[in-house]
Formats: sequence, C-alpha cells, structure tokens
Amino acid sequence: METKELLKKVRKIEIRSRGLSQQLFAGQYHTAFKGRGISFSEVREYTYGDDVRNIDWNVTARLGHPYVKVFEEERELTVMLLVDVSGSGDFGTVSSTKRELMTEIAAVLAYSAISNNDKVGLMLFAGKVEKFIPPKKGKAHILRIIRELINYTPSSAQTSLSEPLRYLTNVMHKRTIAFILSDFMAPSFEQALRVASSKHDIVALNVCDQREKEIPDVGFIKVCDPESREERWIDTSSKKIREGYRNQWLKHLLLIEERFKANGVDMITLNTGEDYIKPLISLFKRR
Repeated sequence: METKELLKKVRKIEIRSRGLSQQLFAGQYHTAFKGRGISFSEVREYTYGDDVRNIDWNVTARLGHPYVKVFEEERELTVMLLVDVSGSGDFGTVSSTKRELMTEIAAVLAYSAISNNDKVGLMLFAGKVEKFIPPKKGKAHILRIIRELINYTPSSAQTSLSEPLRYLTNVMHKRTIAFILSDFMAPSFEQALRVASSKHDIVALNVCDQREKEIPDVGFIKVCDPESREERWIDTSSKKIREGYRNQWLKHLLLIEERFKANGVDMITLNTGEDYIKPLISLFKRR
C-alpha cells in the first residue's frame, strides 16, 4: 500500500476508534478490567490485628521482630491484542471484510486501554505467529499498531490458534488481558487455550460474516476456501445443501462456544455490516 493511502487509512481509523473509546467504552472498560489483581507493595512492622498469613518470615528473621507484606490493588494492566490475519479474514459481503472489522475493533480496544494508562501490545497470527509488538504506552505506539493491522501481509493463509496461545503463555509472564480477534476457523486449540486461560484473562471476539452462516438461493455458484485455495461448484437452489451449510456453521459455533466456556473464557460474536458497539458494551457490563 502506498504511504499516502496508508496514512489516510490510519488517520480515518484513529479518528473513529479514539472517539468511540472516549465516548462509549472508557467507563465500561475500566469497570470490567481494572483492579482484578493485587501486587506486592512493601513491608511494614506487624501491628495487632494484621493477618499472620502476611508475615514476611525472611525480613522478620533478619530484623528480629515481625514484619508483614503489604499488598495493593493493581491499577495498571497489560492488554494484548491477538489478531487473526489468515486468509479467511479477507472475506466480507457487506460493508467491510472480517479483517477490516477486526482492525477497527482492535484500535478501539487499544485506545480504551491507553485512556486508562494501560500498556498495549499486538500479536498478528495466521499459520504461525507472524508479528509480535511488545506492550507499551502512548499514542505513537497505538498508531504503529494500527499501521501494522492495516498494512501487514501474512506469510501464510492458514490458521493456527494453538501457536499464538502458546506464544502468549511463554512470552507474557505477568497476568494479561488478552483479546483474541478471529473467526476461529482453525484445528483444535483446546489444550493451548487451557494453559493460557489459567495464566491470563482471555476474551474471545468471534468475527464473522452473514454469508458464512447461510447462503441464498442463487443457483450454481463457485466457492473458494481462502486458506486451502480449494474451489468447488455448489447448487444453492438445493434446500438440502443450504440447510447442510447452515447446520455446519451452527455446529462450528457451538463447538467454539463450548471450548471457551469450559475454560472460563468470555466470548461474543460480531458480524460485518452490523453494530459492534452494543455487543462490546454488553460484554464489558457482564464482566
């Protein structure tokens, strides 16, 4: 993409996403994700009424009288955006592709995070982890994230969710809020999800398009799998084929919902061409 065109797109997404995060999401984000942990602050002398479980025995032994550990609520969080850039993200039949919608939502989440003084990082993945940007603060950092979301070309069209989940577990040592933006059309990733969700607070944003759920009756059409490049002609005038297609989609949706629920992961489904603001706010309120 030409530099001028890229900057224009970055600016457009920046204006929209920053406005939405400030006007709509900041309060809900704060309520949903702030203060979910405690961290060690200091030690002080033991006083009557202190919880004996907080006694620091090393300091106590060294100084000869009891000291206790003082903890405080964590105010600063780390947010990781795990964004699927595989071939299926290029599909879209309404006003945008799935990848374009994921880009805008990721930008809104990034601005919501930095408005609360949190650090934000980015992981782009397809068949493997394509790019990792460590969490930082600041507007310049967010603009870099948006540029990568818009302009990155993956080396593979395939999708693996196990790889980015394992990478998250290995690289991020502190508990992190991890938003996964994907259509989750990938082989089984339950084992990697189980490990990652035990260490991090994971939120799954399932992005899809209406034509993935059902196909209209328009006669014979040629379809192509954007990841395997397999092509096939199907007769959409057949009710049996349309119902089979829809049932396959519902089966896929139920499967990923069960996977996330079993691992304590919140999930919502967002559709291209539809409002994503209300579902996101509902998710934040639910937490």
